[in-house]
Amino acid sequence: MTTQHPLRIFNKAGDQPPPQNKHWYSLQASGEAETRSIEVYVYGEIGTWGITANQFVRDLAALDDGVSPVVVAFNSIGGDLFDGLAIHNALSRLGERCTGRVDALAASAASVAVCGAHRVVIASNAMLMIHNPWTYASGDADDLRKVATALDQAMEAIIAAYKSKAPNIDEVELRRLVNAETWLTASEAVALGLADQVGEGVTVKACLGQGGALQRYQHAPKALLAQLEEPPEPEPTPEPVKPDPEKPPIVDSAKLALLITQSCNTAGISNLIESLISSTELADEATVNAALTNAKAVRDLCVAARLPEFTQEFVAAGLGAEAVRGRLFDKLVSGGGFEIDNSLPINDDPAPKPQAKQPDPNGIYAARRAAQTQPAKGARA
Repeated sequence: MTTQHPLRIFNKAGDQPPPQNKHWYSLQASGEAETRSIEVYVYGEIGTWGITANQFVRDLAALDDGVSPVVVAFNSIGGDLFDGLAIHNALSRLGERCTGRVDALAASAASVAVCGAHRVVIASNAMLMIHNPWTYASGDADDLRKVATALDQAMEAIIAAYKSKAPNIDEVELRRLVNAETWLTASEAVALGLADQVGEGVTVKACLGQGGALQRYQHAPKALLAQLEEPPEPEPTPEPVKPDPEKPPIVDSAKLALLITQSCNTAGISNLIESLISSTELADEATVNAALTNAKAVRDLCVAARLPEFTQEFVAAGLGAEAVRGRLFDKLVSGGGFEIDNSLPINDDPAPKPQAKQPDPNGIYAARRAAQTQPAKGARA
């Protein structure tokens, strides 16, 4: 990694579920005066959609009156570790008013966050997963050594967070469990002190919502993964609505092609023009604008991952930003090591203009010598 970007440490999961309104948490207050309570739902990957724990803490503080009980429910595969630690500390500051609730899964950074609550209730069929901090990086040997040091420091922060909830836990055993990526059942979490009570079970299948991301972990329980393979219950088919007989809108294909060309040139992605024209089929302006927005997002993701050469392939395949995140993640971690890419970014600059031929001093000198050695016209020996 370079020193220009902050280090992000997170769980191994790739594609995250799309929370409503592109948000991974929601807050609500109910009741009035003495019956008022605050409910918080962390139902997504912590730190996604550009929304950090800073915003979470501000929203919680704006809703909190200092006396109302607060219940924070978790169903999350984890996310950014530092955001998880920030949530942990925010819940800890609420004191005895705060109850953490694991509805289905609190994995990785989510397990760190929920342990900040004064009291933790875990559903009888829910799970808590703890593991080592993880990240990916690129750079020279010094850069990677700095990353390794940061991961060691992050590990100590994780241990401290768990011990704040379970001060009597054996630290040697805790470190072994964290290092082994351990999936704790409700009763096991209570036995270790990371939870206080086993609550009523909920339908885990309905709460998971994290899709195949669980399959990226090494030791995800088979029973949990099996539920992902079950086909969803069919939804009732609504009666087809007969469209009103309307004339199809007239599409100006030339105008849309020009829009793609100009937009791509401006954004520096002129190599994607043909792919966008082909994939959109120049259907209408809304389709073209959506494809352009997606192409720019895909380009930014590929450049950030230092794999710009895959931009055209992903755009031509019609992949969205979330699918691209998963593909890039797989490419970065495949082979069990880090890939260092020294290729230059895509260059859309025009070809350099030809320059005038520079004079050749040696050639000029040779020509003059040849002229001096030849006899002049009309001269006699």
